[in-house]
Amino acid sequence: MNPENPNEKKWLVFYTKSRAEKKTLEYLQKFGFEAWLPMHKVLRQWSDRKKKVEIPLFNSYIFVKDIEANIAEILKVPGISWNIRHNGKPAVLHLTEQATIQRFIETGLTLETQAVLRLEQGQKVQVMDGPLKGQIGEVEATYNDDKLYVTIESLGQQVMVSISRGLLKPL
Repeated sequence: MNPENPNEKKWLVFYTKSRAEKKTLEYLQKFGFEAWLPMHKVLRQWSDRKKKVEIPLFNSYIFVKDIEANIAEILKVPGISWNIRHNGKPAVLHLTEQATIQRFIETGLTLETQAVLRLEQGQKVQVMDGPLKGQIGEVEATYNDDKLYVTIESLGQQVMVSISRGLLKPL
């Protein structure tokens, strides 16, 4: 068994203030931290036009490559709300996960979202595009007019994610 090296830099996961991901990235870089904010393009529909916009792949999440001992310093950066924890330890984005996210971003796919009517709590759905494409889940709750909380079970784990209605197909 290989003990963890406390001086090894890892991609630590932080939660940002709502809609402050880009500004938080700027602050982190200004203060000398290596940070990563995965972005992707979506096609947004307004009443008079459609436009491609680049938005964070994960709302309110940002990744900082550093050692765990520096978490307290990272939490002082404007825009950082808290450190995501998993099983009582700081959450870490593993290199294989980062590579998968990077591959998705590099595809350059533009996601177009459109409202799907009549998705109700308890309904089975399939994710039609994005990093969770093909996954089957169940609608848990409505987040707002456009987003739903969907529970996805895969690999023996249950994960609740917020997904745009336009990316879901009722089963």
